[in-house]
Amino acid sequence: MAGGSGTRFWPESRVHRPKQLLPITGGASMLAETVARLDPLVPAERVWIVTNARQVEGVIAACPGVPRDQILVEPCARNTAPCVGLAAEALHAVDPDATMAVLPADHVIRPAEEFQRSLQAGLQACADEGSFLTYGIPPQWPATGYGYIQAGQSLGEKEGLEYFQVDCFREKPDLETATAFLEQGGFYWNAGIFMWRVSTIRQAIATHMPDLASGLQTIRNSWGGENAEGVLEEVYPTLPSVPVDIGIMEKVDGVRVMTTPYHWSDVGSWKALYEEVDKDEHGNAAVLPQGGMLLAEEAERVLAYSSKEQVIAVLGLDDIVVVRTDDAILVAPRERAEEVKRFVNRLGDMGRDDLL
Repeated sequence: MAGGSGTRFWPESRVHRPKQLLPITGGASMLAETVARLDPLVPAERVWIVTNARQVEGVIAACPGVPRDQILVEPCARNTAPCVGLAAEALHAVDPDATMAVLPADHVIRPAEEFQRSLQAGLQACADEGSFLTYGIPPQWPATGYGYIQAGQSLGEKEGLEYFQVDCFREKPDLETATAFLEQGGFYWNAGIFMWRVSTIRQAIATHMPDLASGLQTIRNSWGGENAEGVLEEVYPTLPSVPVDIGIMEKVDGVRVMTTPYHWSDVGSWKALYEEVDKDEHGNAAVLPQGGMLLAEEAERVLAYSSKEQVIAVLGLDDIVVVRTDDAILVAPRERAEEVKRFVNRLGDMGRDDLL
């Protein structure tokens, strides 16, 4: 899934170049790293990507090994249930017996070997028709920005990883509730990583989201015809805009959650990026994938970022984020870095689409 806008990484993230297309951790783009993390278990020729029309060229450039006809283009954003459904229809057309892993394109996961072990384990755990698997991240703190999964009865282990029946999904909690989850135990962060057989998810959509199933069938019936693109552009905006968690996972039986053996972060903000990157003895971090340097004097716990070669100098300031692009500079306290969406909204109100 590679269609998000990533506004919390403004000014580096833009509509046509969101977080998943950025070298946000200093290496390749997050999408390219997601595809590379799968190899050789799932080589690029078996990868399918769902994105939107404004980002498709960037996706093609980031993932040259993925066949062009396996990059599915949404004419508009309709949340994750239509995204998953569209991909399921495409996969079913080429292999009705396929098993489908659903992965966000903009997460940091390491090491890749442990991630692949979890996918191999998941393949075994959801081999039966009607089984749905999600992956739960052991919570490190009482986070209020993630949904939670409450695990029930243990179902054993696959590849050394324990998995459980899911008792329920819990929406993003307040701090008091999140703290209680950690004290009680048996709760996991919902990473939005899923696995199921294609036939299983198609049947679930038909049962629990019949309007979505009907629209997807109309789109699929047009494939191979002269007006396939026109049908997609007409029908897709009418599909229900619902997360797959709410539309499907909270309604079906046979949902399982598997523990994860790897480090995971959704890197949802500049503040979160600071936690992921190497720092010097003063807690300063520089993400400069094209070169340059951070010069810090009487400054500690600074994050400096530029995707172009750049020298960034900070004097006498602590706990800040400095982001430089060709046409904008952001300076903010690191603890308030998630508020950059205020600038995105303000620029939108001003009609400055050139900065969005």
